[in-house]
Amino acid sequence: MRIVRALARLLLGLLWALATLWGVMALWLRLPLGSFGRGAIAAIFVAVMLVAVVLAWKQRRLFAGVAVIAAWAVLLGWWSTILPSNDRVWEPDMARVADARIDGDVLTVNNVRNFAWRSATDYDQRWETRQYRLSQLTGADLFLSYWAGESIAHAIVSFDFRDSAPLALSIEIRKEKGERYSASAGFFKTYELAIIAADERDIVKVRSTVRGEDVRLYRLDIERATALGLLREYVTLANDVSARPRWYNTLAANCTTVIFGMARRLDPEVAMDWRILLPGRLPTYLREHRFVSRAVPLPVLVTAARIGPRAAGSPPDPDFSRRIRVGVPYPAQTPAG
Repeated sequence: MRIVRALARLLLGLLWALATLWGVMALWLRLPLGSFGRGAIAAIFVAVMLVAVVLAWKQRRLFAGVAVIAAWAVLLGWWSTILPSNDRVWEPDMARVADARIDGDVLTVNNVRNFAWRSATDYDQRWETRQYRLSQLTGADLFLSYWAGESIAHAIVSFDFRDSAPLALSIEIRKEKGERYSASAGFFKTYELAIIAADERDIVKVRSTVRGEDVRLYRLDIERATALGLLREYVTLANDVSARPRWYNTLAANCTTVIFGMARRLDPEVAMDWRILLPGRLPTYLREHRFVSRAVPLPVLVTAARIGPRAAGSPPDPDFSRRIRVGVPYPAQTPAG
């Protein structure tokens, strides 16, 4: 019994420490005060938590409970007032988010981004309304853009049509003017979620040729009906986010967890996996679950997926989408030996 009590106290202490750390981070990152004010209030919160520990240790549990409840009531009450918004001063490439409608066979997408990027700060802005025929949808591809080692990547799903340029859809943070991404800040109501619809010559090419990211293309081995269902899920999500803004979350609502949430709504048997939280590791997951070609060994598939050598081209570069797919294995039913 002593061991059980010791383990219970250890677990309780760990949870207490993690909760206190979360509270401190929330106050430090989101209080609209200067560093001194944020630091002072965070210090007061930590002091209350420590006083509660001392009171509990001295068997004054009622006072400890009152202190904890009061501190967390104030913290969570304030936290509930921090709401997402579509009305901020955004970076130009995030100034608009996608919305769409389906009328019979016709998909109309508003705010399709088609910027011409010369550098990260020099570009021509173009926002377009485009139409696609759902009957001409042939499938979907996955881009993984690596920017911090082999585990961290950004995922973009692109839908292919026989008679139209591909439609790329990206789940991103909606950056305010001058804002930069921080994975830790992404846990604390810092960034709104954005659904960006774009031409591949914009959203894919800028990552490869301007930002210098290692972009890899995987052609998904899914039925056309599955691709169509996923596209409809994106339309529903885009319209919902456009009308009712929501927060991005580094763990629970990011570029891959949202995609897999949509996939599981289409098929509850889609397996969840730790690699979904580390998108750079997705190729092994996709391979194991037969979502990409098995006709060649995985290292060969990964090498062929890199679009870097094929991505460069002078604007308007109408051949971009075809060129980056050259040599990328198309889904095949016969696995490699």
